Amino acid sequence: MQSYEFFTTPENGVISIPEQYKNKLTPRIKVVMFNQTPANPGIVGKRTDSLSPVSIDTRGWTFDKEEANGR
Repeated sequence: MQSYEFFTTPENGVISIPEQYKNKLTPRIKVVMFNQTPANPGIVGKRTDSLSPVSIDTRGWTFDKEEANGR
């Protein structure tokens, strides 16, 4: 199975396939939709372009293997 990705805007429930993909169509295709608009915009956080390292000072902690595996 070959996959192709593109963005489009449905018009009256019809999705247009770009010209460069039309020659790749077979008699039967599988369509998967991902909505680009969040379902609940209130829970979307601020986007960051990088991750910050996190360190936790574990000095003085005791680790019990049996207790950890029991959870």
